[in-house]
Amino acid sequence: MNPETYSLPGTDFEFSGQTAVYHGKVRDVYTIGEKLVMVATDRISAFDHILPRAIPYKGQVLNQLAVHFLQATKDIVPNWLMASPDANVSVGKAAEPFKVEMVIRGFLTGHALREYNEGKRVLCGVDLPDGLLPNQKFDHPIITPTTKASEGHDEDISKKNIINSGIVSAEDYEILEKYTHALFQRGSEMAAERGLILVDTKYEFGKINGEIILIDEIHTPDSSRYFLAEDYHRDFGKDVPMNQLSKEFVREWLITNGFQGKDGQKMPEMPDDFVWSVSNRYIDLYEKVTGKPFDKADTSQIKERVKNNIEQYLRG
Repeated sequence: MNPETYSLPGTDFEFSGQTAVYHGKVRDVYTIGEKLVMVATDRISAFDHILPRAIPYKGQVLNQLAVHFLQATKDIVPNWLMASPDANVSVGKAAEPFKVEMVIRGFLTGHALREYNEGKRVLCGVDLPDGLLPNQKFDHPIITPTTKASEGHDEDISKKNIINSGIVSAEDYEILEKYTHALFQRGSEMAAERGLILVDTKYEFGKINGEIILIDEIHTPDSSRYFLAEDYHRDFGKDVPMNQLSKEFVREWLITNGFQGKDGQKMPEMPDDFVWSVSNRYIDLYEKVTGKPFDKADTSQIKERVKNNIEQYLRG
């Protein structure tokens, strides 16, 4: 089966009252009055590059997982979500975003492990001890923020530099830290109920009328990493790859095929079977995280479906 016939690689809509559109790495965001209409496409990115082929049902997985967790955490922090009129769409309140992503890590893995293996013992201003093993749990979750780049690479940054450079005020940063720890705790508890471990994730925040709110997606495979708890306790400390639910396996496939987003490197071809394997991994993660079967939306006229559902919602 040709994955292209089942996927939504992008949109180019024009809605009544639309004042702006932003095409991100994964989402197409339309500004209509004080609302944001966020379309989760099937694009996939890694190493800050959009990969050449879209992944069927990926956008639906991301959107529906984000809605699931935003609804489950709105008692902790107010969020931007108002409605989800289509399987690939969320509509919410437009906020002024903070120009940082609050990355929180419970374990030494992924980017943190790669930095650690290169000999670095300070990550975003956080001291790391010698002798840690791959995938080892930290005594306490650590926050390792990144700058939020509109183009190019996000960069690691410390709390001290964020505040000193005026990116976020000291008062607001304390609130962001508090919310980040509380959201990670809730996400970890929800994961544990499903036999999973929330390993690391990132949160984005904004302000509306002086109030800090949670924006964008949370606890999805694009923003988070999960381990299967049983496998983790069996395999930790052994020289075997950790079984995880995230898009890290996509990064690993790219690395194996000679691409890490560095100058001069060529993006490898993505065969159909690999594209479908990524799709299946996303669906599997959705079902494991939520405990619900994944109901595939009709993709026969996916762009028309999405546009019609948005327009129907906007008409009220």
